[in-house]
Amino acid sequence: MKVVILAGGLGTRLSEETKVIPKPMVEIGGKPILWHIMKIYSHYGFNEFIICLGYKGYMIKEYFANYFLHRSDVTIDVCSNKVTIHNNNCEPWKVTLVDTGTETMTGGRVKRVRQYIGNETFMMTYGDGVGDVNIKELVDFHKKNKKLATVTVVTPVSRWGSVSISNNNEVLSFIEKPAENDSWINGGFFVLEPEVIDYIKDDSIPFEREPMETISKKQQLVAYKHKGFWKPMDTLRERNELDAMCQSNNAPWMVWGKDEQCKIK
Repeated sequence: MKVVILAGGLGTRLSEETKVIPKPMVEIGGKPILWHIMKIYSHYGFNEFIICLGYKGYMIKEYFANYFLHRSDVTIDVCSNKVTIHNNNCEPWKVTLVDTGTETMTGGRVKRVRQYIGNETFMMTYGDGVGDVNIKELVDFHKKNKKLATVTVVTPVSRWGSVSISNNNEVLSFIEKPAENDSWINGGFFVLEPEVIDYIKDDSIPFEREPMETISKKQQLVAYKHKGFWKPMDTLRERNELDAMCQSNNAPWMVWGKDEQCKIK
């Protein structure tokens, strides 16, 4: 099953980083967040990716074009330009990189890669969020429900602390970042049937609006409730929080284990 990753947005709320590089290439733990997302899927045996490029997409192309060299031990004879590979540490990934436009909305990006998806069930997620989602269970859930689309929903964490106060103003409990248990939000990590693309009219359509709303009205959209870790990287603060978790070896989304350590800066 192929995995489509939306990696073409401007990332304006993370402008401190995205003035120079595209948002999916912003590093946490010394690796682009895009790499972390791909490792999650790869851990469950999904190694074929279609990456929808847009803003500064050429940098993502260059990253993967040089990936083999950067991940291998090599001897380079500079006189003869001969390269000898000693040790290959690359993942078994097949990556299709598609320029889907700088102004294209999320739905339009999916529509533009239809020829690479084919007529098979596929997965899709955003290039700026990580979680310890069990991809195998997600796929099994989708197959069991036999609907056109499955979206992973998550409980957001409040930015503000929660304080419980007694009648005499004593603080009974304090939670720095409580979960907002009464609500669920779109966490990405979709499983989709190819027919879903028929609901996307053109480049101007956000995937989360008309296509998903129409499919929902047809009772063809189900929610996979993920109660574990999930976090987006929309701001510099969130990027720093993810990086700190990685540096302290407390990164719940790194479900692939200790074979890849975060780079200590």
